Amino acid sequence: MFFNKPADQANNLADQAAHSAEQAIHATQAAANAALDSMSDAVQSARAEALPLLNRANERASAMAQRSADALRHSSQQLRDQAQRASDNTVGYIQAEPVKAMLIAAATGAVLMGLLSLVNHSRHRG
Repeated sequence: MFFNKPADQANNLADQAAHSAEQAIHATQAAANAALDSMSDAVQSARAEALPLLNRANERASAMAQRSADALRHSSQQLRDQAQRASDNTVGYIQAEPVKAMLIAAATGAVLMGLLSLVNHSRHRG
């Protein structure tokens, strides 16, 4: 319904941010793996000696990436929850104080229209 659009938009933005972060994590992991795979024959012996260190570093990087993705998911869920609470509070306020809510909405709309008019006017002058 009309009052859930901000919450839906916030949810969509949070989902898009989480998805983008996961894609970046996977791309980073793929780039790291590709860089390791493209090493020349001249460094094969050094790679054999460094392989345990590289594996530990890769495991740590993967663990860090997973923790980052988990933290982002948690943050986006908190953002969704806050948006839902704000939406619920707004609906509750409108139901409790419909006249006051309409006056606030009208005043806000008038201020926004005034700002838009001012911006458009300054663009045409400059």
